[in-house]
Amino acid sequence: MVGLFVSLLAQAGGADFFLAKQHKEVSSKGLHFVREQKKISINYISGKAAPRVQWGMDQLSAALKKAGYEVVIGKNISGDVIVVGNWDAAAVQQQLQRLTHRFDMPGKEGFVIAGKENKLLITGTDESGLLYGCLELADSIGQLGHLPASIGKTDQPQMVLRGACIGVQKPYYLPGRAVYEYPYTPETFPWLYDKQLWVQYLDSLAANRMNALFLWNGHPFASLVKLKAYPYAVEVDEATFRKNEEMYSFLTTEADKRGIWVIQMFYNIIVSKPFAEKHHLKTQERERPIIPLIADYTRKSIAAFVEKYPNVGLMVCLGEAMEGVGNDDIEWFTKTIIPGVKDGLAALGKTAEPPIVLRAHDTNAPEVMQAALPLYKNLYTEAKFNGEALTTPRPRGSWAALHQTLSKLGSVQIENVHILANLEPFRYGSPDFIYQSVKGMHEVMGGNGLHLYPQASYWDWPYSADSVKGKRLLQIERDWIWYRAWARYAWNADRPKAEEAQYWNNQLAAKYGCSAADGANIVAAYDQSGEIAPKLLRRFGITDGNRQTLTLGMLMTQLINPFRYGLFTLLYESESPEGEMIIDYVDKEMKGLPHIGETPMAVSREVIAHGDAAVAALEKVAPYVTQNREEFERLLNDIKCYRAMAYHFSYKVNAAIQLLRYKYSGDTKDLEAAIPDLERSVAAYKELARLTEGTYLYANSMQTAQRKIPMRGVDATFIHWKEMVPVFEKELATFAYKIDSLKNIRQKSAAVRKPLVQEKVNIGQPVITLQPGALLFSDTTLRIKQLAPELAGISGVQLAYHQQQHTPTAIRFSSTAPVKVLVGFYKTQRGAFVTDTTYARPPELETNAAADDYGQAEARITNALVIDNMPPVNVHTYQFTPGTHTLRLPKGACLVLGFVKATQPIPVYDAMLGGDEKSKNIDWLFER
Repeated sequence: MVGLFVSLLAQAGGADFFLAKQHKEVSSKGLHFVREQKKISINYISGKAAPRVQWGMDQLSAALKKAGYEVVIGKNISGDVIVVGNWDAAAVQQQLQRLTHRFDMPGKEGFVIAGKENKLLITGTDESGLLYGCLELADSIGQLGHLPASIGKTDQPQMVLRGACIGVQKPYYLPGRAVYEYPYTPETFPWLYDKQLWVQYLDSLAANRMNALFLWNGHPFASLVKLKAYPYAVEVDEATFRKNEEMYSFLTTEADKRGIWVIQMFYNIIVSKPFAEKHHLKTQERERPIIPLIADYTRKSIAAFVEKYPNVGLMVCLGEAMEGVGNDDIEWFTKTIIPGVKDGLAALGKTAEPPIVLRAHDTNAPEVMQAALPLYKNLYTEAKFNGEALTTPRPRGSWAALHQTLSKLGSVQIENVHILANLEPFRYGSPDFIYQSVKGMHEVMGGNGLHLYPQASYWDWPYSADSVKGKRLLQIERDWIWYRAWARYAWNADRPKAEEAQYWNNQLAAKYGCSAADGANIVAAYDQSGEIAPKLLRRFGITDGNRQTLTLGMLMTQLINPFRYGLFTLLYESESPEGEMIIDYVDKEMKGLPHIGETPMAVSREVIAHGDAAVAALEKVAPYVTQNREEFERLLNDIKCYRAMAYHFSYKVNAAIQLLRYKYSGDTKDLEAAIPDLERSVAAYKELARLTEGTYLYANSMQTAQRKIPMRGVDATFIHWKEMVPVFEKELATFAYKIDSLKNIRQKSAAVRKPLVQEKVNIGQPVITLQPGALLFSDTTLRIKQLAPELAGISGVQLAYHQQQHTPTAIRFSSTAPVKVLVGFYKTQRGAFVTDTTYARPPELETNAAADDYGQAEARITNALVIDNMPPVNVHTYQFTPGTHTLRLPKGACLVLGFVKATQPIPVYDAMLGGDEKSKNIDWLFER
């Protein structure tokens, strides 16, 4: 037998040899062994093989045949034999006793491979362990070209759940539907019915030893089950329903063969469109209280699904489509969802609880779990690792504390690598950053499971954003290294660094047909470029959410006044190393205060160094690439895109730091000094636009109005870099113009701000006139001290403060004309997704996908009201059409400040009531 594959335990005293007839031979390769016969049998000795064990043996047989062996299945022959059997089988124990080395019993999904004389043993304590043992030996044969000469290996995964995710969703809303509402149909999702594609995808998961597949959809039940009580709720026609049944059965069966658990995710509360129309309801309404009809429909939907697909898991998102923090989420989970699962089990006559995954998103997951565990034991929890991005391997603060709390509940905490809004669309595959991240999942977050999103283009599955000769690339092929790296370290994050360097060098060398040394340069390019997007977002970004597309750049006003754009402070408090924002950095510089941690200037320097190093490393390899040349060129172009993006941000940040000095000095020279760097940033961006012209269809796969940064993305606009070039050119020209105006117009009268024009509405509640001294609430002595000029004299609604603490605010009104409702939310500091018992949560797209349905997501006037002993107030606007409506607001204190004409423009600015130099607004320097 030729070659040697030894992977012994550290404590092993020697190897057991699998001997076969062979003789020595000398050739151009030197002395090696040649098999005299290549016939081998594979025997399963523990009764009838389960489907996944049989599939594993089939893969092993295929690998042997490809290597030139004649394989006999299930028959004893004279000669070499591979025995596959359960750990507790008598024949397995007899063979284990014959070995020199003693192996401990492997854990869940673990295996042992060992040989003695002409018998090779693969054993494990469960079906997945036997599957993985077969795949491990098959991989070894594929690498060596023959069976290993000696082997004594045991292995098992560290993370108990290792799953990938597919969104059964689209980059756009379907006509007449809201976010997440996508029935399963061939017209919307042709790939969903492509069995060949499913087999390719499932094979790739198995090859990476992943054991779960998450399917994300808002309300899948109406595409998969029929309810006797609500027969009209089905959202697809009969032919499609049958296709869905057949597809789902095929998918779950094929997944099970590969040791993969299918988990169907759904949002709450969403009901089917036919059901909603029948009962004159909305399909989803976040502030709607739980009503018996919807609870009964949902419970019966879950029961029917569990009865029909008992081996499919459920993942529950309590937030976004219902008010996720409070008692409703506990009641919904414990009185609707869990009873629905139990009803389904009862219909089957089963008592074994299938796992339920609770998503800790926009809900107080520890409180929900505390209420649920006495009712249902087989629960998992899941939470985002770095929000909807990749920013740091080791989160901290309140977000890390939440994960740690969940990990100590006695259930498995799953770490979700979610959306990756700051990475798309460019290739990302830094083995080191991913390795460090998985270590952080274990050591910081207490996680023991992985839920992995596609690296880019989640909303456009199965395709990437690349534009390649008129065809589309598959994500699983383009982003192979993304899946392989996360899966490798989810299996084992404690691998020796030298071993890992060799592994990745060889992987990239094999991919591109070059030497291991060249492979090392490709790895270096991945690692260097892999630092750029995380550092940029965590130090300069507005949000970790997918409302920001980092690779499209940022407006200067977003860098110098992030709070105007709804800054998601958790990004800086938990999802980054300790450090400073741009505005904090400049404030300390001007006041001579010491800096702390990672600074904007340091990141500005580092990202261009990373970009230069990555391009240089890859260009060294270019002459020596002998295979997959076209993909290598695409990779090289992506690395150049990262470099151009780094230079764009670096120059723009430098300019921002310089011009912010003007807040303190009032000297136009501080503004003039920023122009050269701003010009360089535009030039770098034009290079980025050139590199992406013809190579990418878009930057971001979510192409709805929910995307806000750098530009609002309604109707798939501002999805490409070429669309942003004129924006940045105009920004530069406006800045230069404003500086010139400041220099040449010594005295300029300030713009007069006038009160907004009110719209006549019918409302059956007491009102107050907004002015200093006005009583805001009917049951407190809180009075207005200062207010923005736009609010003066407007009639606001006088609410009851203490009532708001217990029930959500609902204002019913009617109008004969379009109207904007002015709503004031208090600016508070709160922990990550904690229950705030005092103040209503402002609209926030990070946790509420419907947070802009009425145009309310962005604060229009910040720091607009000063009230003694209360936080500052930001004003948001909700727009309604003529008619009768109910304004629904979350539980907690908030203000309804008036009803104004919808046609008048409402300025977006900081009223700066109670502010200082740091909060001084200079956005006007970039606005005409």
